[in-house]
Amino acid sequence: MAKSETLQTASVLAFERKLDPSDALMSSGRWDDRDNATAWPAVNVNEKSVRGTISNRLKTKDQDPANLDAQIQKPNLQTVDAAALPADVETLQLRFTLRVLSGAGTPSACNSADYQQALSAIVDQYVREHGFFTLALRYATNLANARFLWRNRLGAESICVRVDRLRGGESVDSWEFDALQYPLDHFPAEDADINALGNLIATGLAGGEHVLLDVRCFARMGQGQEVYPSQELILDKSKGTILDKSKDTKSRTLYVVDDAAAIHSQKIGNALRTIDNWYEGGEELGPIAVEPYGSVTTQGKAYRQPKSKTDFYNLLDRWVLKGEVPELSQQHYVMATLVRGGVFGEKAE
Repeated sequence: MAKSETLQTASVLAFERKLDPSDALMSSGRWDDRDNATAWPAVNVNEKSVRGTISNRLKTKDQDPANLDAQIQKPNLQTVDAAALPADVETLQLRFTLRVLSGAGTPSACNSADYQQALSAIVDQYVREHGFFTLALRYATNLANARFLWRNRLGAESICVRVDRLRGGESVDSWEFDALQYPLDHFPAEDADINALGNLIATGLAGGEHVLLDVRCFARMGQGQEVYPSQELILDKSKGTILDKSKDTKSRTLYVVDDAAAIHSQKIGNALRTIDNWYEGGEELGPIAVEPYGSVTTQGKAYRQPKSKTDFYNLLDRWVLKGEVPELSQQHYVMATLVRGGVFGEKAE
């Protein structure tokens, strides 16, 4: 479908996220007490003062044996936050809620009625032809495989994920998954429970029903084992810059909510939207979080380069402004980015 040559991207264009997780709170207990809600006290964060050793890569001038010996004699004192299970229990519980909202592809702010009309047309066509099940199935898989545990998933002996659909504060439907049976590098084709959960998420995205999920994850890690909440980025509020670590500050500050160690809602959301294996090489490399440029900060790499015209902005502009419909996998990616939300307006030259 050809578009008007005068149609331009709106300079104000914003979308609200449609998968809305809460912070995830950590508590501890025994594996056999998973059905006993009162047996799970919060995991606390405590300070540690430690003396570290010099282990960083040295400059050439510091590699002289005498200089190195002198450096090693200097104490590397640090104060850090740490969180661990109590010595008499072996299981971590991570719990959060997830709202699934409708209106994906409908801007929360747009200053061009013509652009919004054209955008609505392609979104409506996508929903009519494909629905949200492909995306929802992948979101459901990332609930089932406990990707949201992040580092806490590594080395766990057993992981149980329970997902309850809440209505009026009561569970009206539930699913239980053995998380270690579900891979992180691809999405299983057939699974009845994941399909059922995916159908519910797709219904919520389409606006068919109100969907609120309560997610509880139990990871059997070992008595007294360290657990890993989110780490805080401490800023100098007066300048908006990272504080000088040479000052009297902790080297590591962990996230706490109501005296409980916790994982940021943003980090939970990042795990849930790790569904993009539609980029070049994605089938072999595995899924990455849905981002406009396919950014993976831990690798320092963007997998969707504007030069290759596979980034979100190129795909969206060609689809909305020029009527060039992307291949189906890239349509899924564009819609997943709209579900993610963000500010996507085009700045004036």
